[in-house]
Amino acid sequence: MTSSATTAGAPTGADVDVVLIGGGIMSATLGTLLQQLEPSWSIRIYERLDDVAQESSNPWNNAGTGHAALCELNYTPERKDGSIDISKAVAINEQFEISRELWQHLLATGRIKDDSFLSNTPHMTFVRGEKNVDYLRRRYETLRVHPLFRDLEYSTDRATVGRWAPLLTTERDADEPIAATRATSGTDVDFGNLTRQLVDGLLANGAELNLQHEVKSLKRTKDGRWRLRVKDRSWNARNRTSTVTAKFVFVGAGGGALPLLQSAGIPEIKGFGGFPISGEFLRTDNPELVAQHQAKVYGKADVGAPPMSVPHLDTRVVDGKTYLMFGPYAGFSPKYLKKGKYLGLITSLRANNVTSMLGAGLKNLDLTQYLVGQLMAAPETKFQALQQFMPTAHPKDWEKLTAGQRVQVIKRDADGKGVLQFGTEIVTGAEGSIAGLLGASPGASTAASAMVDLLERCFPWRFTKWRAELASVMPSLDGVPADASTIDATPVPETPYLHADGVLDAAVYDSQADSRI
Repeated sequence: MTSSATTAGAPTGADVDVVLIGGGIMSATLGTLLQQLEPSWSIRIYERLDDVAQESSNPWNNAGTGHAALCELNYTPERKDGSIDISKAVAINEQFEISRELWQHLLATGRIKDDSFLSNTPHMTFVRGEKNVDYLRRRYETLRVHPLFRDLEYSTDRATVGRWAPLLTTERDADEPIAATRATSGTDVDFGNLTRQLVDGLLANGAELNLQHEVKSLKRTKDGRWRLRVKDRSWNARNRTSTVTAKFVFVGAGGGALPLLQSAGIPEIKGFGGFPISGEFLRTDNPELVAQHQAKVYGKADVGAPPMSVPHLDTRVVDGKTYLMFGPYAGFSPKYLKKGKYLGLITSLRANNVTSMLGAGLKNLDLTQYLVGQLMAAPETKFQALQQFMPTAHPKDWEKLTAGQRVQVIKRDADGKGVLQFGTEIVTGAEGSIAGLLGASPGASTAASAMVDLLERCFPWRFTKWRAELASVMPSLDGVPADASTIDATPVPETPYLHADGVLDAAVYDSQADSRI
């Protein structure tokens, strides 16, 4: 982001319609939608680092996969009777299609300049051993009858798999059973590139961006707005701390979302905790290797491994250059952000979430054992995981990268105890003036769907009007069910503007116009 795209810090007492905390893909997507729906609303973005897309949206801090469930096995679990549950895969595929439709609209209307963030990259699943081969066959047979997956291919033939991805079969034991599926419609997404283009579009249409500005706390005012205390982190700042008052606040700060929502004091965040998981990848730009692999190839996670640790060998296109990346290797850091404080986990503890955190820990001892095993593993042992995918891999060709922090959601279950959730969760205040996003995968790939869901919860009195315009931009919104396993299905909160049957009370609505956007 160029310096001309940033604005000075907001003066004390300045009022704005919408504040977006965090300069990542979620804030950029929500801001873009709001600016299209309500172009007269003022929008201000606060980002604590010196550019946008530097945490989870940075291309080297995530896998860059357009998650469409074409290759990710954790989205197609096996039931006890041996059948394959594809409901989550279907929902994620539909949600990614909504994102694709939004991006296409923004390209057609000039809101983003080009599609350099999107590369056609086949998605593959690769497994070894008779048991896994049998599972992949049953998964393929279940998925292929669904229209969204009709182009999926399956093979156990070594020559065919070798044509799809030569590095998987070269010098592999000829007696080892293998199988693979391939979807040529897959993509690689540079979410850093996309985020920058979205933010540039926001700025060109009147939004403000404040880099090196960190929101430290939020407090509800008597008139229903939010007062944000903002710290200017730039080295030459004249006024280190300022305040801004906003009518609506979105906390899209990745791992930093939980403590900010806690500072807001909304009851809906009580009981929530977060478990940070770090990770490492191996990367190569060796032209000879890159030329032999044009695919994202996902395998099967080890027993006890979290879904985000599913091994994969990916083609990555970043800033126009092609790389291969393998991982992730799990790690641990108490930070909630990669460029955050080491006390992130400790300072998030509250009396209302300690029980949830402890309960989740006791229920996930296998995860703890897995993380400890990964941390203690020798480099040679870790490299063997790559060689299981690519038998000819040699350490001299690969360098290590530290991935972004992923903070897995911990929440209370029906028994009031803690449960670790692998997915994303939208948390909204009861009155709809504040919302935040917690969690990780599939995350960025379903940003459009998640932010539409947020709009419906936070602005129910306006959403009826917005719905037609949103559907014209993203036709797949009509008839696409919410995925309760990845997005919180809390009902739209009651508001004083709606009767119990959902009909708008115009008199009450008009009488409260001053306290509402």
